[in-house]
Amino acid sequence: MLYQIRHVTRFAYAEPVAFARNNLRLKPIHWSGQQLEDHALVIEPQGRVFPTRAEAGLANVVRLVVEQPARNLTIESRARVRVDRPIPVPAATDPNLAEIASWARASRDASPAGPAAYLFPSPRIPLDRAIAEWCAAALDPRRGVLDAALALALRIQREFAFDPTATLVDTAPGEAFRKRGGVCQDFAQIMISGLRAAGLPAAYVSGYIRTLPPPGKPRLVGADATHAWVLVWAGPALGWVGVDPTNGIWMAGDHIVVAIGRDYADVAPIDGIVLGWGAQEMHVSVDVEPLEHAPA
Repeated sequence: MLYQIRHVTRFAYAEPVAFARNNLRLKPIHWSGQQLEDHALVIEPQGRVFPTRAEAGLANVVRLVVEQPARNLTIESRARVRVDRPIPVPAATDPNLAEIASWARASRDASPAGPAAYLFPSPRIPLDRAIAEWCAAALDPRRGVLDAALALALRIQREFAFDPTATLVDTAPGEAFRKRGGVCQDFAQIMISGLRAAGLPAAYVSGYIRTLPPPGKPRLVGADATHAWVLVWAGPALGWVGVDPTNGIWMAGDHIVVAIGRDYADVAPIDGIVLGWGAQEMHVSVDVEPLEHAPA
């Protein structure tokens, strides 16, 4: 499937801001099962845009500097991404969780995609005893890695309520866990915390899901906005496998990866500073359109 993606972020400031500097992580990365064919940024008012080094994880990071006073700032990202990603199928021959944990500890892969970088607590995803104990029910060390990952995602999807009013962007996983509610970011962070507590490499994914489902299929939760899910390292042969605890499904043809990191702080679509005073409002819209008749 070839997707056309339009991601628009609008900032409105109560008073003109004199200066703004933002890090943008809006250009989808090249990742297994997807290929970026085109990307463009449209910014109003215009500013200086230049690439910078990713702080951590796997992301295309550019710096935006706006040096003229502005009451509004609009950042529009347009991308075309081809996705061809099969649905994982658990098998009796899959490595078990004990083997995955042992291989990860022994790994000497220091690249951004190496499992060791995602084994330990991170600034926004600390270890939490209550989460670890709850997740352990699905993470028997003898269980196959794909079977266990999907079982944990399905349990989160069943037992947690999708409630945008329950949490904020900086809500800790432990608080969302106690509330048994939140949004895709919270569910991904809870799952990652539990996997890491069991000694398993788990990464945070920021991206998109298809806005309108195929005929006869239900609409996925998290459409019309940026979405978050989990990558689990399944050993040298299987590599990184994506699972979406908000919807209780695998990462497959409906998911587009934008950035991968230890937690949200590594992959936030937009962050930075502004110099000014007064309140600000932010509005985000995302549209992921399948181009059904695109040439192969």
